[in-house]
Amino acid sequence: MRGEFKVRGGKLVAVDCDIVDERLANVKISGDFFLEPDSALEELNNALNGMPASSTVDELQHRMDTELHPDVAMIGFSTEAVAIAVRRALGQATGWYDHTFEVIHGQPMHPAMHVALDQVLPGEVAAGRRGPIMRIWEWNDPLVVIGSFQSVKNEIDAAGLAKHDMVVVRRISGGGAMFMEAGNCITYSLVVPTSLVEGLSFERSYAYLDDWVMGALADVGINAHYVPLNDIASDQGKIGGAAQKRFANGVVLHHVTMAYDIDANKMLDVLRIGREKLSDKGTHSANKRVDPMRSQTGLSRETIIDAFISHFEGRYDTVRSEYRQEELDKAKELVKTKFLSDEWTYRVP
Repeated sequence: MRGEFKVRGGKLVAVDCDIVDERLANVKISGDFFLEPDSALEELNNALNGMPASSTVDELQHRMDTELHPDVAMIGFSTEAVAIAVRRALGQATGWYDHTFEVIHGQPMHPAMHVALDQVLPGEVAAGRRGPIMRIWEWNDPLVVIGSFQSVKNEIDAAGLAKHDMVVVRRISGGGAMFMEAGNCITYSLVVPTSLVEGLSFERSYAYLDDWVMGALADVGINAHYVPLNDIASDQGKIGGAAQKRFANGVVLHHVTMAYDIDANKMLDVLRIGREKLSDKGTHSANKRVDPMRSQTGLSRETIIDAFISHFEGRYDTVRSEYRQEELDKAKELVKTKFLSDEWTYRVP
């Protein structure tokens, strides 16, 4: 069996192995990495031989770390990367190229529907009715979306919310608030099997799942990088942030919102902590906008979204798809019974 893992910003690691009596055998590690001294390669192979085929990434990594001489230099890869490649060889972890992704870019709808779809679609993927999904949000009403664990009274100015005829909705993932008006942000959701992030720490999984969008941003002229834990930034400051939720049914929800052109005056009216956060969001005092993507690219939001989809489709195996009526019906019911209910919205007052 063979497994591969490409270290983000590093090198490719490949592992070939057999399974004999439920244990690893004939392990051969290879790749375009650097390793000193040469003899350390055999140390790595020997450390893995005989390990139970059921070993976790942590267990495999611990075994290699214990067996390796402390003077060994691993450049462009790590024992964690080797362990992930082993898990992929054993069929316990998957890579991007093991899946066909459904790409959805539908018509605008109320943003609360997108919050609800982020609960509905993971269930569809877990049940096998959907493949992994990458979808772009389009919405036609203003909304403030807060993280699952944020306090409404600490985050939201009730008078400002009413002044701008907005409502607040709590999503199922953690993270910070999203100030959303039609056309002011670019938001996408990934719904993928947990096997895609098998063995990755939460911090590493954020960067791993957003690696493609770094290439997409480069396509539109933005030199972006990841700032741990969950921020995407350019040389001129923060562009957006990610949030994630892992479900017990073996599915991960990962979504990102990037500022395209936000009315900072409105945002400051509505979000209590908005002023403090504006310092790294590319605010231009002359027109009171938070516009890192518009100002840095000079492109329309639609053009940037098209570039994102083209990059994703050019990089991975994909099919175009649409929301199904039964999914929309489930989301509508959740909007009514959960996401617009005071019980859910104010569960953290």
